[in-house]
Amino acid sequence: MSRTAPRVHVDQATIERLKELQLALDAELTVELHLRDGTTRVGTLPDRPTVQQFLDPQGNEGTNGQLRIDTGDAGIHIVWLDEVERFVRLGSC
Repeated sequence: MSRTAPRVHVDQATIERLKELQLALDAELTVELHLRDGTTRVGTLPDRPTVQQFLDPQGNEGTNGQLRIDTGDAGIHIVWLDEVERFVRLGSC
């Protein structure tokens, strides 16, 4: 496994939360993402987020996920799913 993530999760409650986000965030959905650091991103998800196994910087294996969001500015941004505090559905394409 060569993919690394800033954080990985092994506790079942967090993994279930990541999977719930994955299922709730449909492809071509326009959303307002509220991130844990207080920032907000508004845009369209070109595809459904992924949840998979990663290594953290210390080499520990665990779960995290990524989503891609097109905010209409400089292209597509990658957001780690564990950074999403909540989201608001704004519509679909």
